[in-house]
Amino acid sequence: MRIAFCTTCRGRLDHLKKTLPANLGSNSKYEDCVFVVLAYGDSDAIEYMRTAHAADINSGRLVVYRYDNGGAPFHLSKAKNMAARCGILEGAKILVTQDADNYTGASFAQFIAESFHEPGIRPGIFLCPNYQHIKSLPHGALRPARGYAGRLAIWSQTFIKLGGYCESFDTWRGEDIHMVQRLQRMGYSMRFIPNEYLHALNHNAEVRFKEYPHAQAAFENGNQVDIIKERTDTVCNYGRFGMGTVYRNFDSMPIELGQVPTRIFAIGMQRTGTTSLDEAFKILGLDSLHWGTGEAQLIWQEMNALGQSPTLEQFYALSDNPLPLLYRKLDEVYKNSKFILTIRDEVEWLASVKRLWDPRYNKNIRFWKAYPITNQIHTALYGQPHFDPLVFLERYRRHNQGVRDYFKDRPDDLLVIDLDKPRGKMAALCKFLGLPPMPDGSYPRANRSREIVVATS
Repeated sequence: MRIAFCTTCRGRLDHLKKTLPANLGSNSKYEDCVFVVLAYGDSDAIEYMRTAHAADINSGRLVVYRYDNGGAPFHLSKAKNMAARCGILEGAKILVTQDADNYTGASFAQFIAESFHEPGIRPGIFLCPNYQHIKSLPHGALRPARGYAGRLAIWSQTFIKLGGYCESFDTWRGEDIHMVQRLQRMGYSMRFIPNEYLHALNHNAEVRFKEYPHAQAAFENGNQVDIIKERTDTVCNYGRFGMGTVYRNFDSMPIELGQVPTRIFAIGMQRTGTTSLDEAFKILGLDSLHWGTGEAQLIWQEMNALGQSPTLEQFYALSDNPLPLLYRKLDEVYKNSKFILTIRDEVEWLASVKRLWDPRYNKNIRFWKAYPITNQIHTALYGQPHFDPLVFLERYRRHNQGVRDYFKDRPDDLLVIDLDKPRGKMAALCKFLGLPPMPDGSYPRANRSREIVVATS
């Protein structure tokens, strides 16, 4: 698994000169990792890495990104988000955020790779310091120096699902505590980074608040952490995080870090190729849910009862019921998301749905009565739980037209995929999501009607 160590530098070159060479050397045995340094309006850091680390850059172990902030104050959470997004550009599956004054310790990359192989955890894990334990230790060799708190190891997909660090934190401190709290609220399992990997250069607080001395009073206010912990938000920034123009390895070609979809919702009716679209999402490396093993009913219940869904938030791309019933609400709650309407010839669709409701072909239909949530969703979708061709066809037409009307003034937010078109679906999907193009033949065709076989019992 490719790991990116993501560091920002703004006025911390003295620290970086000590930690960067040490960290590169300490992780040389793990080949598939890259150190990403974002020079945030710091020309001195750029010149240092150009001259002192040319060999590391040429080898690909170090990648330098430059962001010209126009003389504005350092925005910590935005800078960390930009560095993480640059790490994702470098192909990282796992992101490690660390400050310029942080040492990784020997073979930290290997430890991370082994930790993220832990099976059976849903939605996943993240790694952070054991704050309470560290605070209980006496000051001395066994207690890491201040500066360790911002260390975080997280799946790239998880980082995107959360919307990165909340950019309402524009000075030092708060964004890391808030991130850990949000991860826990979303159901992620916290694992601890051993103290041996948490050493940092010891320095005074004035360095942190050089550009915003007004924030030091908040730092010294012990109630700030309690205020952060009282927040209830999970997803933040709604796709607008770490945005800006960066330059890679001294190249003059700009790279635009634009808006990222908050979520991707496939809102076509069942039997319109939603399973195929789910497979396409997975081919593109997206954490995708199609109905699931109980998740769909939780999403239905949570959205109706709470107005949002912690279960939904554990995934990035979602398809199948009950999403067609919820697209207006999803658009309101998960702002700046992308929506995909899958359609097919309505005669073929009707025949496919009829087959789905036929117990001779669909052996799972017996569970619809045992677990009434399916019939509840079908009733909400079609007005009744039993198949009726005229009623179903009218609802199919109404839904598709309603989606088109709802997004008629927002063409960039809706993609219509016609299942019957033989080509161009994967290309259109990649372009819509802002992803690199893939061969058109890679778009799958799954769960065809003929694959619903006659039940044997």
